[in-house]
Amino acid sequence: MNDRHLKATALLDYDHPAIQRLLASKKWAQLPANDAIRAIYTYVRDEIAFGYNISDGLPASCVLTDGYGQCNTKTTLLMALLRGAGIPCRFHGATIHKRLQKGVVTGLFYALAPRDIIHSWAEVLFNGRWIALEGVILDQPYLDGLRASLPEETTAFVGFGVGIDDIRNPPIEWSGADTFIQIKGVNNDLGIFDDPDTFYAAHGTNLTGIRRIMFETLIRHVMNRKVALIRMQCRLGPPREVAEAISVAASAQGSTR
Repeated sequence: MNDRHLKATALLDYDHPAIQRLLASKKWAQLPANDAIRAIYTYVRDEIAFGYNISDGLPASCVLTDGYGQCNTKTTLLMALLRGAGIPCRFHGATIHKRLQKGVVTGLFYALAPRDIIHSWAEVLFNGRWIALEGVILDQPYLDGLRASLPEETTAFVGFGVGIDDIRNPPIEWSGADTFIQIKGVNNDLGIFDDPDTFYAAHGTNLTGIRRIMFETLIRHVMNRKVALIRMQCRLGPPREVAEAISVAASAQGSTR
């Protein structure tokens, strides 16, 4: 580890006034490393709702202002807050199969989505080793609502932003070990990078051209409404799309291991 795991970048803009105000109000930098990591991780997981921003390549300050994010944008914010609190971290890039988003996006929009979707998570340096923080993506109310809609016997599940072997007991709490919630959907490992800026310069973001315009102006709003509906209504009974996702999950287990 050296200064490159602590520095600010264009995307990890923890010197932005909004992030500085948050860091000062939470006093994370004054906590022991274990407590600071837990507090920052839990904040980004639950206080920043699961949702789809206009782009993967947003600075952390914009993600904070939005108040919601998905794997890539939450990773950017998480890294900025960790570094702003003096905790070294780095970026791990990958792709996931689009089946992991099945249910949040459906029909023609699902057909138009690329098969392999850019995915990422932060790795934090703790007790001399790098620990994955992929479990930060889904806020607890969303995950609780989705689980409440599933049959009690459901364990392995792929869909609605989840890709995990046991949705009832996913490793999403900070305990000094890796956390995951979408790892079962990962189909390509793109490696370790110092920061998201370097990764996106090498690999780009998920969408270009007309698909990017459609996502920015229409598709992401449909997806965000679906996420909000699931968060609010899953406790009232499983919508049709959840039943479909269960079927997809059952048929996908072998191919995503």
